[in-house]
Amino acid sequence: MSKVKVAAFGISLDGFGAGANQSLENPLGVRGPELMQWVFPTQYFQQMHGDSAKGGTTGIDNDYAVRGFENIGAWILGRNMFGPIRGSWPNDDWKGWWGENPPYHVPIFVLTHHARKPLEMAGNNTFYFVTDGIESALKQAKAAAGGKDVRIGGGVQTVRQYLQKGLVDEIHFAHSPVYLGEGENLTAGLNLPKMGFQIAEKKQGEGALHIMLKKG
Repeated sequence: MSKVKVAAFGISLDGFGAGANQSLENPLGVRGPELMQWVFPTQYFQQMHGDSAKGGTTGIDNDYAVRGFENIGAWILGRNMFGPIRGSWPNDDWKGWWGENPPYHVPIFVLTHHARKPLEMAGNNTFYFVTDGIESALKQAKAAAGGKDVRIGGGVQTVRQYLQKGLVDEIHFAHSPVYLGEGENLTAGLNLPKMGFQIAEKKQGEGALHIMLKKG
């Protein structure tokens, strides 16, 4: 049975999933990259971004990075995850942070209030821009996934919306050993146990503590 997942989501010890003041220069916010230091050195991340010559590390962190992409048939992203542009689209020039061949290789559904034509890119990446809400995006993503899982890629507010609606089946948090102090807090006001989540797995990696939450 297909699942709706949040996977490989870096989070600080004080609950922040992104730093403050996200911008073109700081897509993850100020100090936001510290949340993902566990994944940057891994072999999977290096290969995914075309840096396989660097080799990359293997181990627990790499294993979880790999698992985050297994059996994924579609992604859902908030607009901030697609780019820094706000309001109506001035043109179709912005095509994401990832270059000509994004790392998804399946259909990607971007939540937005402003319509835009689908964007086809190399590597079987097509971005669809959904203007009628998170449930519509999920319905479309499930149909496109063809029985595989749907991954909610972020950002923080997108994940929170899906959690608040009870639409997420499984969460993998990578708890990085940092305190941000400010930014976008992912867990504030969310009672995950009352939502039915239980810790199904926990393992200390080289750069993060990996917690898998599943509904009991």
